Amino acid sequence: MDTSVVELSRFTQTSPAIRQIHFRITNTSLIKHLISAPIRVVKTLITSAVMFQRRHIRTTATLLALLGLLIIVGCTPSHPQSTFDAQGPVAQRQLDLFMVTFWVAAFIFVTVGIGLIYTVIRFRRKPGQGIPKQVHGSTKLEIGWTIVPIIILGALAIPTVMTEFYISEPPAGDQLTINVVAHQWWWEIEYPESGVITANELHVPVGTTINVEMTSNDVIHSFWVPKLAGKMDIFPGKTTSLWFRADEVDEYFGQCAEFCGESHVWMKFRVLAEPISEFEAWQQKQLADAAKPTTPEETQGASTFVAKGCIACHTISGVLGAAGVIGPNLTHMGGRGTIAAGTMEMNQDNLREWLSDPNEVKPGNIMANSPMSLAYTNPNFALTAEDINNLVAFLHSLK
Repeated sequence: MDTSVVELSRFTQTSPAIRQIHFRITNTSLIKHLISAPIRVVKTLITSAVMFQRRHIRTTATLLALLGLLIIVGCTPSHPQSTFDAQGPVAQRQLDLFMVTFWVAAFIFVTVGIGLIYTVIRFRRKPGQGIPKQVHGSTKLEIGWTIVPIIILGALAIPTVMTEFYISEPPAGDQLTINVVAHQWWWEIEYPESGVITANELHVPVGTTINVEMTSNDVIHSFWVPKLAGKMDIFPGKTTSLWFRADEVDEYFGQCAEFCGESHVWMKFRVLAEPISEFEAWQQKQLADAAKPTTPEETQGASTFVAKGCIACHTISGVLGAAGVIGPNLTHMGGRGTIAAGTMEMNQDNLREWLSDPNEVKPGNIMANSPMSLAYTNPNFALTAEDINNLVAFLHSLK
């Protein structure tokens, strides 16, 4: 039993003299007990804090290492959508501005960091030192660290404003205008000078200034081809524009950069930069009617396309009644590199998967959910396996 408890229990059984001695002993024991308890608690807290700090340091180091790895991977120029591999004057000008801003910010960060570390080490409190002299503000320092940031921001504003003016208007000279209408979740592409209408692929002549005029059919979208130009938001009822020029023959990947609904991530497109002769030949081919069916499966597929109500949403030039404008123009669908707005490569297996369950491939899309899409919303018009095979043969032949 604790000494204090024993002494207190005997308190009433002793004489006044002994009672006073016992009280002093008991009081001393209680004081020691009261002092030692907080000390033990503090020691426990310090030990726990040290252990937590060690674990915290290890966790922080691990997170910083992962962050560094992500930065290295994200900045690799070889990625199809890396902004560090500019392939046109607009993207190059934006990259140059970023690099200037980045290195200025990096210099400031390193300079301030070195100064902070030096100050912490050089002026740390040493054993035996008293309280240092208290300093309450410095007018010279305060003026300095107010003026210097103003000068830095002013210097950075010059290339920023120059870049803004450069990318806001296309340069004078020959240029090609392309109209883009954003839908959930695909891109309608029109060449007003030639009358070509296609979807999800922009064919452009290399070395030519391209002026893109954009609007939205439903919600806010954003047009972005990282290697050619920056982002431009697209609004319903309003026209926005940007320009770019592809300096190399190549295929450039783009996508919607503004969250626009359930399948936003699958709203992709491609820009195909090609020699002027190939571009002109492509335009002429796009103006022709769809290829006529040459096999029994293709012929039956064309009939199924009409009978199942697909003509209510899609246009196929040369197919009687196929003049819908809700969905993409499919006149030369088989000649495109992808289907479902860049979601899948164009081949018969992927086309079959898309037609079998479009909502599984691209959740929420109109083709699988619109009342006008009878093949997917009306059991009486449901597609059979044979229907899908014939449609695959027909659509794949439209080149």
